[in-house]
Amino acid sequence: MKTRTLGKQSLQVSELGFGCMGLNFSYANSISKEEAVKIIRAAVEKGVTFFDTAEAYGPFSNEEIVGEALAPFRKDVVIATKFGFDIIDNKMVGVNSRPEHIRQAVDGSLKRLNVEVIDLLYQHRVDPNVPIEDVAGTVKELIAEGKVIHFGLSEAGSETIRKAHAVQPLTVVQNEYSMWTRKHEVNVFPLLEELGIGLVAYSPLGKGFLTGAMNENTKIENNDFRHQLPRFQPDAMKANQALVDLLKSVANQKNATPAQIALGWVLAQKPWIVPIPGTTKLYRLEENLVATSIELTADELRDIDQAAASIRIEGDRYTEALEKTTGL
Repeated sequence: MKTRTLGKQSLQVSELGFGCMGLNFSYANSISKEEAVKIIRAAVEKGVTFFDTAEAYGPFSNEEIVGEALAPFRKDVVIATKFGFDIIDNKMVGVNSRPEHIRQAVDGSLKRLNVEVIDLLYQHRVDPNVPIEDVAGTVKELIAEGKVIHFGLSEAGSETIRKAHAVQPLTVVQNEYSMWTRKHEVNVFPLLEELGIGLVAYSPLGKGFLTGAMNENTKIENNDFRHQLPRFQPDAMKANQALVDLLKSVANQKNATPAQIALGWVLAQKPWIVPIPGTTKLYRLEENLVATSIELTADELRDIDQAAASIRIEGDRYTEALEKTTGL
């Protein structure tokens, strides 16, 4: 698999990463630790070198899975994790990026991942109670101490990005980005280009919707976090099927699947974007990886964008409460 360079700090990763959250957190189809280790290792064998986790996933257990799975390949992979939540009785109870908490979180992540250094450390969500300069300064100290190599922000807006970058240069920003979540193109993308910061695109398949495997009749289990999201209510999914139909139309022309076109579209936007789709199924992993070989011409991309512009996406991506945890 080809690689991409993220940021001026020159972080080299496979052009498609692997988001590990859904292996055992947030979705109804969680799999066992043994199965999760197996699919992560299958991804490595197929050329993936970039794996994304967080202390909040599980909480804590996702990092343990990733650490065990990648132990035999440690020198060949990049592991990203995140801090930024208070976790009490195994539940996230609010954001917390106080310097002492960051240090506590990093020490815990190092142990659970069983690594000597964290390749890429994100602030998971912006903490309105802690100046971002203090957060960046703490990570700068951790880098100097050899505990962290690269710094990133997740779900951060342009003002926060600029302030943090002035204290400790950011390698990447991880924001949601896909064919149905494009808000960052206007305000965030130009700043990333100006400052030389890469973008890690999470949920590039629209939390599964853009694969074409869901519709308004799909029953989402109560223990699946999509159950509460406005875009995954039946009426919204029915309306948003128009975007999936567009993907299917392009896929038929390219002898591909809707998921492959959706990922290929993200990859085609900028050379400094790396999507991190996740899956619990080996055949989906293999399907996703084929997307790196799909070529979308300038004319095809223009036609897709013109067609997509006439499709109104129904429903907010998060509930109001969840959206407030973002820095956007």
